[in-house]
Amino acid sequence: MDILIVEDEAEIAQLIQLYLEKEGFSCHACRDGLRALQLFQEQQPDLIILDLMLPGLDGLEVCARVRQQPGPKDPYILMLTAKGEEIDRIIGLSTGADDYLVKPFSPRELVARVRALLRRSLRQGGQSALYRTQHFQVDPDQRSAQRLLNGDDTELLDLTTLEFDLLTTFISYPGRVWSRAQLIEKLWGDDFFGDERVVDTHIARLRKKIEPDPANPTFVKTVIGVGYRFEDAIA
Repeated sequence: MDILIVEDEAEIAQLIQLYLEKEGFSCHACRDGLRALQLFQEQQPDLIILDLMLPGLDGLEVCARVRQQPGPKDPYILMLTAKGEEIDRIIGLSTGADDYLVKPFSPRELVARVRALLRRSLRQGGQSALYRTQHFQVDPDQRSAQRLLNGDDTELLDLTTLEFDLLTTFISYPGRVWSRAQLIEKLWGDDFFGDERVVDTHIARLRKKIEPDPANPTFVKTVIGVGYRFEDAIA
């Protein structure tokens, strides 16, 4: 697995790289946002460890641009921040980050989170069903999701890895109510670190891509006091 470390503090970058390479990961490192985008295109990493505060382009902008650039890989993004305020974490996740870690952090915790993120794709292995509802079609093997339009027309949905996994989970159990804890267990597993509200952020991002009116969702419904439910007729 290839990891790109984007951290402007040399000592922290070296420490991260040391611990990850001890675990058998291949690492590349850089210290600014523009170089990070260049290495992303050249290296196509499986995961990016991205500092929030960078010279030039900051981590939020780098994260947003990575998510906007199509490529053979859709990397997981673990965002680092020296700030503990909740708003910074929420903003980071809303731009496409999969997880966050607040400095100072334990190198062991960072390694654990990296492993947890990279195991997500392994958890989806073994699926072979093609899920189809009145408005959507999801192929887990090809990892493609389409919106079904009038007639035989379709529209390919541009989803991140986690958004795809969320939609697959919902569409494979239509009508089921999922609590945040259940979604975390399904998508993150026992290695999850952080606040359950991370789920809300990713649900909001998924709604923006599949709902006609994200503010009044038709498909991913909120069940007050419980969690979320996917509603769409089986085709």
